[in-house]
Amino acid sequence: MDSQAVSFIVPKDDFASALGWVARSLPSKPTQPILRGVMIVADDEGLELSGFDREVSTRVRINAEVNEPGKILVAGKLASDIVGSLPNKPINIEFDGTTVILKTGKSKFELPAMTIEDYPVLPELPEVTGTIDPNLFAESISQVAVAAGRDDTLPMLTGVHVEIDGENVIMVATDRFRLAVRSFQWNPAQADAQAKLLIPARTLADTARSMDPNNTDPIEIAVGSGEDIGADGLLGISTESRHTTTRLLDAEFPKFRPLLPKTHTALASVEIAPLQEAIKRVSIVAERNSQIRMDFKDNTVTLSAGGSDVGSATETLDCAFAGEPLVIAFNPSYLKEGLAAIHTPRVVFGFTMASRPAILLPDPGELPEADAEGNFATPETDFTYLLMPVRLPG
Repeated sequence: MDSQAVSFIVPKDDFASALGWVARSLPSKPTQPILRGVMIVADDEGLELSGFDREVSTRVRINAEVNEPGKILVAGKLASDIVGSLPNKPINIEFDGTTVILKTGKSKFELPAMTIEDYPVLPELPEVTGTIDPNLFAESISQVAVAAGRDDTLPMLTGVHVEIDGENVIMVATDRFRLAVRSFQWNPAQADAQAKLLIPARTLADTARSMDPNNTDPIEIAVGSGEDIGADGLLGISTESRHTTTRLLDAEFPKFRPLLPKTHTALASVEIAPLQEAIKRVSIVAERNSQIRMDFKDNTVTLSAGGSDVGSATETLDCAFAGEPLVIAFNPSYLKEGLAAIHTPRVVFGFTMASRPAILLPDPGELPEADAEGNFATPETDFTYLLMPVRLPG
């Protein structure tokens, strides 16, 4: 395995897919140049490609015809760009100890190999904690990760907070302007599994995006077992051939449950597709994407934006509305992202006051009746998007 010469032939599509997946996780500005590398191990079972930036590790195995086994370390993003550009023919790769040669058809590339000795050892996966349907996992991540913060000076807001309680899981993310909460069930390895974890949202989102939507095999989630769940500070995500690990965030996630209103003074149900189109049109005149106003009354909602300097726009849509009429304003980008995370044809808005956060929920079919005080209970749902309003002028 440690011989200088390495030689193998690999199908182009498989190699490009695996190399692209590993290279995507590599840092663009690494603390050490060696962390730009993708390690390729050729053995009797084919190829294992891996990358590691000391925070996130990726590992994938593919089939290949290995003539001389060994290890190669190459610049990941460059190699991925090269392989992606090649015609769809088997790629012949040889390594002579200093240079990696890629040949297919009439194309030939020579790349300097990176020094393997200083490359960090990849972390081992923790014990498997449970399994989950891949499409449910990807959907849940996409719904909450959009609300995570991107300011690294506030690390507790850059993660997705995950609470495991037996077969019940809750994912939460917030950037202080919106909050997304998704609940679902999974298959825990132990029925009484309990844990609270804070997982980097960017890594989760990248993992969800790279999943094969046609794969139905359960995904393994590994953060340990028993009382040791989360103790290693490491999360592992495994499919049949791909393995990812990431360091958990060591920060305290804010208490989110008190922020979720239990009753509302008004509810509205609006069809999402025409609402998204109307927001897109009206927000063209919203100054610096500042705000879009929504005026709910008489089973209509009128969207408006702009002012005297840039012009103004209004558009009225039908909606089902119950409760006290109100005018409320939102950041149009946050509003559109919240609507995109709801996977029913209609959205339910819940309001308390124009100056208080509103919630967006998947439409359950019909709005609940008001109680004796004129308040509406929050409909039962597995997804909630809480959105801070923008202060109205005047």
